[in-house]
Amino acid sequence: MTVLNDIPQVSAEVSGGRGCVAELHEIRAQALAGPGEKATQAQHARGKLTARERIELLLDPGSFQEVEQLRRHRASG
Repeated sequence: MTVLNDIPQVSAEVSGGRGCVAELHEIRAQALAGPGEKATQAQHARGKLTARERIELLLDPGSFQEVEQLRRHRASG
């Protein structure tokens, strides 16, 4: 498997792709982090777990494959 960082000379076209990949990594990290520490604390204060915490307790480790992890809802209110 070739990793972009392993390629010594990268053309401008590929380096633009590298920026897209980095952006996707950042978006994925934000999705995994959830809505934020304040929202997580509020959920815990109500005696509830977050969705990811509930899934983790319900399923075997490594058995859950999230679909459309980067999808965002369109609710505005």
